[in-house]
Amino acid sequence: MPFIDHLKSRVKPMQKRIVLPENNSDRALRAAAVVAQEGFARIILVGDPKELEQDAKRLGVSFEGIQIINPAEYEHMDELCKYFAKRREKKGMTVEKAREIMLKDTTFFGAGLVAMGDADGCVSGSMRTSADVIKAGLQVIGVRPGNKTVCSGFIILSNTNLGEGGKLVFGDCGVIIDPTAEQLADIATSCANRARYTLGIKDVKVALLSYSTKGSGTGEGPEKVEAAVQILKERNVDFAFDGELQADAALVPEVGERKAPGSKVAGHANVLVFPSLEAANIGYKLVERFSGATCLGPLVQGLAKPILDLSRGCSYRDIVDVVAVCASDAIFADAMKNHQK
Repeated sequence: MPFIDHLKSRVKPMQKRIVLPENNSDRALRAAAVVAQEGFARIILVGDPKELEQDAKRLGVSFEGIQIINPAEYEHMDELCKYFAKRREKKGMTVEKAREIMLKDTTFFGAGLVAMGDADGCVSGSMRTSADVIKAGLQVIGVRPGNKTVCSGFIILSNTNLGEGGKLVFGDCGVIIDPTAEQLADIATSCANRARYTLGIKDVKVALLSYSTKGSGTGEGPEKVEAAVQILKERNVDFAFDGELQADAALVPEVGERKAPGSKVAGHANVLVFPSLEAANIGYKLVERFSGATCLGPLVQGLAKPILDLSRGCSYRDIVDVVAVCASDAIFADAMKNHQK
């Protein structure tokens, strides 16, 4: 069974409520109809019901079974605005300003529904920038307890034997331009969770990449990666990791054995943490174009509740797939919350 189909079947019993707030995106509206038809999550659309029904007719789709919430008539708007104003009071936010934002910006409102517990996750970005979506997530939801870094991960699905039968996680390909050693350690942890809870990889092996393997090269880059590895050791994380490793040493068994003998990760990594956004973004696009791999992302990681981003070049089918990932993230968020109690 293809990964996405398996993920849909895994999240379907939980019936997580995922809001698609971009009512100006035909792709998002088509995706909403497909998810409702496939039934692996419950979709919430934001906007005027009459206008959305007209959109459904124009697109030739059905919104049967989809909840539609009009911000102007949202029963918890007063509570939401007070909550948002309190979160941002040091930045000069007032209840009046909060109401103006929530009524005009559907992505902020979608995040607000998640904050109020009326949705389990939000998927936006087909018509908005990544910065817009992350801003809404940070300001309305905030970071997960114990985490300082919001980053992104890409799920890579390839027809190779690399990683976990062709499945890998790349990070950070979309948020932090030049991560510090501490941020690299945070990215490694978030990507390890992505591999474990979204891809279902039990034996997570994280390679922190560089142009050097175990001191074969020198410079600030390898030194930063070495520092990140030391931070992970001090944190006593629950996944295997190693670095600094070159990409071939991380992925190819015979190269890993030769360049990093005795490593539990070298040659068998299923999570790759890149030293910079530049390297990561270039890397995933090369993999996508040269190998024909499917690359799902950028998937925002590190927020207290799931607010996931989309590429503005995404298809409606891409949105359907990310909704499945968002439902999985919501299940993980519930598990983390219960663990902390």
